[in-house]
Amino acid sequence: MSSDQLLPGFSRGHALQLSSVPTNSMQALTVAVRSNPVHWQSYLNSQMISPEDFQVICAYDQAKTHAARDKVIAKHGENCARTFISLMQRISKEETVKYVVTAVDDMLAEDPGRSNLFFEYAKKTRSSPWDGFMNLLNRQNNFIIHQTSRIIAKLACWGKEKMNRKDLVFYINWIKHQLVSGVTDFTQNILHCLQMMLRVPEYRIAFFETDGMAALMTVLGFKCGFQIQYQTIFCIWLLAFTPEIALKLNQYNPVPVLADILGEAAKEKVTRIVAATFRNMIEKPGDIEVVKTISLAMIHCKVLKNLEILQDKQFADEDLTEDIEYLVEHLTASLHDLSSFDEYSSELKSGRLDWSPVHKSEKFWRENAIRLNEKNHELLKILTNLMEKSTEPLILAVATHDIGEYVRHYPRGKKIIDQLGIKQIVMKLLAHQNSEVKYNALIAVQKLMVHNWEYLGKQLVSA
Repeated sequence: MSSDQLLPGFSRGHALQLSSVPTNSMQALTVAVRSNPVHWQSYLNSQMISPEDFQVICAYDQAKTHAARDKVIAKHGENCARTFISLMQRISKEETVKYVVTAVDDMLAEDPGRSNLFFEYAKKTRSSPWDGFMNLLNRQNNFIIHQTSRIIAKLACWGKEKMNRKDLVFYINWIKHQLVSGVTDFTQNILHCLQMMLRVPEYRIAFFETDGMAALMTVLGFKCGFQIQYQTIFCIWLLAFTPEIALKLNQYNPVPVLADILGEAAKEKVTRIVAATFRNMIEKPGDIEVVKTISLAMIHCKVLKNLEILQDKQFADEDLTEDIEYLVEHLTASLHDLSSFDEYSSELKSGRLDWSPVHKSEKFWRENAIRLNEKNHELLKILTNLMEKSTEPLILAVATHDIGEYVRHYPRGKKIIDQLGIKQIVMKLLAHQNSEVKYNALIAVQKLMVHNWEYLGKQLVSA
């Protein structure tokens, strides 16, 4: 199956495809390499390649059509794989290695079944099909590295055997390192390889278990174009097809980032992949509480509002229209079941605090302050993390205000605040340069230290 065909084995007939890498520097370089054939006779004359390899590579180079190449492969069989691997290992000249890896990649792209040539040769030589390629990832030339990465992905996905654990972990870690190193001319190619790999359930699990989701979230944090956004979210969409992964995706808090992208998307395909990802995140986990948490996060991040705007638009893609309708219906139902504490919990977990009504509601704090102790003080710890790490004055102000309201309505919470080291964090915010943060920290400290906080609060305001 070629890489640009519809994804097999999924429950829905989505028209989302593994698109080929669009025009970029990698593609331009590939065209240039193809147009610069190698003078193999000189390598034979200098005894750098064997007569057998010379015969195979010349025959293959001279075959100018798919049918002609099939005849060469049928005649030489696994010797074709041997020749390509031998040429890559024996020749150090970069221009020649570029030509060889491009020829191999083209050969596999033309007919994925040819990947089995490398498996048959590996079996005969008692080696791994990837042995001849993994070392090339350490070369200095970026084109060689990234063309090789395409070959490895194709062999891993199209071969008759799955990649062994050792090679898989090495390759996944290499991909992750490339992704988190920043956006380059080759990032689209890396994501294209990952899109291929994540079609395979075993590879999805291995990627997620090695913290691959964190790498994808890092990419979305970079300033990148819509194509990289699309490919990155495509990978998240694929991950979410595996229920055990879908159960844990929200640990990486992807909803706020995807919600922002949905609200700003200028390309329909980006809208389509975000909507499809959101649907997977709701449909696949199979756990009511996880789905509830994700749904509330979407509501808090205004996904429902953006989807309702999209409902008024006309899309050629029926799957996109269906996804939007599904999400609107689901989130509307979730909104009707939303309690004030659900709203508050969702807001905290999103990391995007605002002066929403619950923060200033006497009734809310009177009824729910004690609930911040649930799940081993989960929400208190989130507030603590926000006060320690956030650089946004609004978030700091709201978080410190909430700590004060917690101890005001749950006096025994002062001991918990001390145990968790929260008092010291609030005290540090007294010196914050933002007046709103400083004011809320002052009020919170008074609530932490004295009972008659209302009187002292009024004194502060009038001072």
